[in-house]
Amino acid sequence: MNLRHKAFSAAFAAISATGADRWGRGLAQGAGVILTLHHVRPQGGDGFRPNGLLEITPGFLDATLRLIRAEGYDLVSLDEALQRLTAPRKGRFFVALTFDDGYRDNVEHAWPVLAQHGAPWTLFVTTGFADRTARLWWRELEEAIRALSEIELTLPDGRFSARTGSDAEKQRAFNKLYWRLRKQPEAILLSAISDLAGQAGIDAAAIVERECLPWETLRALSGAPGVTIGAHTLSHPMLAKHEEAFARAEIVESKARLEKEFGLAVRHFAYPVGDPTSAGPRDFALAREAGFACAVTTRPGHLFAEHAEHPHALPRVSLNGLHQSEAAVRAMLSGLPFWLWNRGRGVKAG
Repeated sequence: MNLRHKAFSAAFAAISATGADRWGRGLAQGAGVILTLHHVRPQGGDGFRPNGLLEITPGFLDATLRLIRAEGYDLVSLDEALQRLTAPRKGRFFVALTFDDGYRDNVEHAWPVLAQHGAPWTLFVTTGFADRTARLWWRELEEAIRALSEIELTLPDGRFSARTGSDAEKQRAFNKLYWRLRKQPEAILLSAISDLAGQAGIDAAAIVERECLPWETLRALSGAPGVTIGAHTLSHPMLAKHEEAFARAEIVESKARLEKEFGLAVRHFAYPVGDPTSAGPRDFALAREAGFACAVTTRPGHLFAEHAEHPHALPRVSLNGLHQSEAAVRAMLSGLPFWLWNRGRGVKAG
């Protein structure tokens, strides 16, 4: 658990203990919130699960939607969320649900729960995952470390070695290597993980085939009631790490490809990874120039009226596997953890 997640975990506990999710809403709650989800599937085994933050259970999704409804909040599409920023409904807090990447379990496990609650949702599709040409490199890294008892890599900034015999050793190695590689150019990250996956006999293409939806399912999904398809680039790069021409192509061509495949307008975009090191002002401008109505980051926060002036840098709140509790959801919906994290600033678009 990194510093941000530890800070939020502590904030969730404190907010629950003091009841601040109730009395603090007037201070921190915005007009609404966009939730980020990735995988929705039954709980995996204990032990080494470094990407567990990207997974919630169907039961937790169901409990979250029940809580949202019980609080009298509105579940809305992204289109309606944008409308409410410019024409707010006083006293009507809204929640929009977004799913990144295009995973099979979104259809198998999430969709039935969403349909039960009549909840609209947006699926941000990376075309390269549907094509089976892009890489789920964070899953490759996990599976390689799971398979190996030790790691030896030569990186441009020096040698990396670690024992990975136990689950605890594997977790420590993953955390150190992941964040070390995240600081490198993306080509170095991908090359290093390919090297490690090769040592472990991991088939990168098989991971994508197992995890991601094929085009035929996506085509059927695109016409379903309550479902919005958004773009999530061609190959899931951290855009801010690349030259402008590359970033523009990833944004523009992903929109064109999806519109060709589905025969409908694609109005919304999600930046891969989406933190300040992966998407910044240049990329916000590129998404606007590409004709998207909005684009979403993973910067944590609620939506405020001022976000209507920055629709291509919208924050989201992660509904993730590290915080699967009612107390965490109540705190997230109150806005207080993000108000504290952002030091009282409601809008961060730079």
